[in-house]
Amino acid sequence: MSNIDLSRFHRTFFDESLEGLDAMESALLRLDIGQADAETINLIFRSAHSIKGGAGTFGFTAVAGFTHLLETLLERVRSGQRQVSQADVDLLLRSVDVTRAMLRAADGGDACDLDNVARVSAELEQALDMKPAVVAPVAARPVAAGWSIRFIPKPDIFASGNDPLRILRELDRLGDAGITCIADDLPELGAIDPERCYLSWNIALRGDCDEAAVREVFAWVEDECNLEILPLDQPVATAASVEGMEAAPPAPDAGGRVVKKPQLNVVEGGKAAAESSIRVGTEKIDALINLVGELVITQAMLQQTAESLDPVLNEKLLQGLSQLDRNTRMLQEAVMSTRMLPVEAVFSRFPRMVRDLAAKLGKQIRLETVGESTELDKGVIERIADPLTHLVRNSLDHGLETTEQRIAAGKNPTGTITLRAAHQGGHIVIQVSDDGRGLNREKILAKAAERDVPVPPNPADADVWQLIFAPGFSTAEAVTDVSGRGVGMDVVKKNVQALSGQIEITTEAGKGTTVTIRLPLTLAILDGMSVRVGDDVFIVPLNCVVESLQPQPGQVKALTSNARVVKVRNEYVPLAPLHQHFNIRADAQHAETSILVLVESEGRKVAVQVDELVGQQQVVIKSLEANYRRVHGISGATILGDGRVALILDVAELVRGYARAAAA
Repeated sequence: MSNIDLSRFHRTFFDESLEGLDAMESALLRLDIGQADAETINLIFRSAHSIKGGAGTFGFTAVAGFTHLLETLLERVRSGQRQVSQADVDLLLRSVDVTRAMLRAADGGDACDLDNVARVSAELEQALDMKPAVVAPVAARPVAAGWSIRFIPKPDIFASGNDPLRILRELDRLGDAGITCIADDLPELGAIDPERCYLSWNIALRGDCDEAAVREVFAWVEDECNLEILPLDQPVATAASVEGMEAAPPAPDAGGRVVKKPQLNVVEGGKAAAESSIRVGTEKIDALINLVGELVITQAMLQQTAESLDPVLNEKLLQGLSQLDRNTRMLQEAVMSTRMLPVEAVFSRFPRMVRDLAAKLGKQIRLETVGESTELDKGVIERIADPLTHLVRNSLDHGLETTEQRIAAGKNPTGTITLRAAHQGGHIVIQVSDDGRGLNREKILAKAAERDVPVPPNPADADVWQLIFAPGFSTAEAVTDVSGRGVGMDVVKKNVQALSGQIEITTEAGKGTTVTIRLPLTLAILDGMSVRVGDDVFIVPLNCVVESLQPQPGQVKALTSNARVVKVRNEYVPLAPLHQHFNIRADAQHAETSILVLVESEGRKVAVQVDELVGQQQVVIKSLEANYRRVHGISGATILGDGRVALILDVAELVRGYARAAAA
């Protein structure tokens, strides 16, 4: 056993421990003070117990020591010796933060604050030294004079870093444990594999403890063993419950050997084994997605070549290509789904933040979440977290009034922030809403004039709301450590646009504000409209396309020598000739003989002038900046079925540029 390299299991330990801390934090935030339910308390305890056990196994003694204090406090709550209070919840939340910092430091991250570790450790020790009044247990648990336990570790249990003997030693703290080892599967000495477990155990545990306490001892290995626990006056397994099992606990034979029993094929609660899963590095998934993307491009090339073949002479070939197309699309969807995660992965971080900031600001705030199960690409989830954090903090600080102000306005004293996610077509829409004071149009315009932020004449409300995304723009009357420096909303917009997304604001004075973010489900594929300008083909993201049209004489008006607009249903829209923007040849030099594609972003529209609409297709996105350089007005590139490279338009950037030129 000494030759086993446990460091290869560190990644799994850190990942699972951080997930356990997230579960602890969520459970603590939803804990009903004074009426804590047993299930929630047990979930919190199990998470702490698992982290402590793993830290001890892998030699992270500092983490194990700290979580031992945490586990001990939770055990007192769980056993009914201590009634959980708001002060306990606050202390436990701080303990979660400390444990998270210690784990990240142990994982090679920044050093944690040792003073804070010592301070919270002292608070835990002080809480443990207190003599709280004994209260009724959280919930009734079955208690017996003892327990008959059948513990059958899986042969590869050592590979997970677990030691069955350590588990058995923990039983001593629950009572008098009579342990019988079953060694019938032990091979001859020369055939023993030191990394496999051949033993199992029967335990007769006598003591005043409940079943939950016994199961907690085995919590760290619950997926690495078969386990059955019954009251001591009952057999571990009967013929009625498990076919072929003996009715009585095992006993030594005449030669002193323990008679072997068949291995149980049931787990805790008699349920079938849970669905298995495997952790795979995202770099492997990304490589697979890239290969599937190349396969899609190759399939498109074959399909385009096949269009020139005689369908009668090449019937079987064309049928095979059609089948290949279906299978390729299904493969692409299946591979893309491996990167999809519920947006709850982002939403789950906000209850704690709202709780802490609400207390800091002296406000009563309730957080509601809707559509947490909506799935989104992992890469998008990771990059949308910071923008959403900015938006929630702004709603907390600026959007929602104080309790006194809400009462004076006839509102509920408790303000509400709502996070909502939903699918719309091939996109996901995320909204951050509050029922606060709303945006003040006059105040925003005055601040824009003060800071020399350009404002179009007679701006629509949508244009005024977009002013808050200007760099350094803030209407806060005082700078706080929560917000008000004007360094957040411009970053929010840039980050959303970097994800090929759009952001819009709707607001009503005295009723609240809603910020809506529209994002692609994934950054790897795109539904687009292919358009031709001269010899070049461009891809217009389909979610931005409003309509296409051919203008009539008199529809196009010149504002200046460099700016023109087109009238579409009594609305003048800036004209964006792609051949002029990219300095390329076009078949049609004049808008009246061209095709116009009306696109929309950030609530504004632009008419893109092209020669021809080629068609609609799903394309695999390639980074132009990584393979070439940054090009103004282009967000990426793709490879067409004929092998040519097509550039993907950055609609948001085009709209901003031509809208400014038309307003100048």
